Amino acid sequence: MLAVTAMALKCRPPRGFTAIEMMVAITVACVLLAIGIPSFASLIRNQKLTATANMLFTAVNLARSEAIHRGRRVDLVPAGDQGNWQDGWTVFIDENNDQRPDGNETVVRTYPAVDHDMRIIPSFTDSKVQYVAFIGSGRTRTNTSSQTSQSGNWRLQLGGQSRKIVINFLGRPRVCNPDKESATC
Repeated sequence: MLAVTAMALKCRPPRGFTAIEMMVAITVACVLLAIGIPSFASLIRNQKLTATANMLFTAVNLARSEAIHRGRRVDLVPAGDQGNWQDGWTVFIDENNDQRPDGNETVVRTYPAVDHDMRIIPSFTDSKVQYVAFIGSGRTRTNTSSQTSQSGNWRLQLGGQSRKIVINFLGRPRVCNPDKESATC
């Protein structure tokens, strides 16, 4: 019986890895990480860009629906005094048409600042002051006239990727990718 137990112990395969097997496994893992990390960084940038575009798109729709609901002018403006959309934005009822939320005006919602690498470039028909104003019919308007539509877009850029939020003359927003839809975006 003792001879059988000793023989069984000698025939058991060794447990664990040899040094060579461990080095091969580490090398394979390093190669996979070197290939995957740039793709992962690009995926993260794309998700940040998409999330910011969706947040601004939501703010435009909120301002439009609040204007329709309340039957009065509602503005969407950059937060802060610098007029930078990167600092966030505010949807509010602009009582005195100065495109700044004052203490007595109703703020519907304020959105936070975005990633510091994100660029938001507005391009609208009335570009003296950065704003988008909606009237009770859901259409946009400029400060010069309630009959003149405020149309245009925001271009959001992060790294080599971009998105656009386009507002047509009726006040309807849409999100598009200028890299993939260059003719219609």
